[in-house]
Amino acid sequence: MDPKSNNVNDFLEESVLLDESQYQQGFEDGYKDGLVSGKEEGREVGLSAGFQVGEELGFYQGCIHVWNSVMQIDPGAFTSRVRKNIEQLKTLVDGFPFMEPENENVQELMENIRLKFRLVCANLQVRLEYEGQFSTLSKDAEDMQKLPSEYCEHGRIWPHFLYRLEN
Repeated sequence: MDPKSNNVNDFLEESVLLDESQYQQGFEDGYKDGLVSGKEEGREVGLSAGFQVGEELGFYQGCIHVWNSVMQIDPGAFTSRVRKNIEQLKTLVDGFPFMEPENENVQELMENIRLKFRLVCANLQVRLEYEGQFSTLSKDAEDMQKLPSEYCEHGRIWPHFLYRLEN
């Protein structure tokens, strides 16, 4: 073999090995950076999604609280069917698995809660929707005031409810 061709082969082999080592080093660096940024981004997305779910469940819990207050003031304000649906909604909200982040049924549970909430609203003939914004609270309060007057005649619930929304 010719010493010149041997030098050329060594040079080409070193170039290929250099490219492969650079590629491998870049891959390892990118992988490490990806793990770190992926965990950070995943945490941020998880916190945001968890906050949104908590806020929505809080909205439903607030409505349940108002409806239960109405029933305490006037036990005959709602039909037995409405009372039963409110109680079922409360059971669904109270049973939400806050401490089980890997529960695969979370979406199904949220959908059941939303459906039950819509059923209660339909039975009460009010239009309340959780839209994920604080600005909807005043609109929701206006809709709740459209309940038949016998639900509000005692004057104890609505002023307190509206005061809390405005402050």
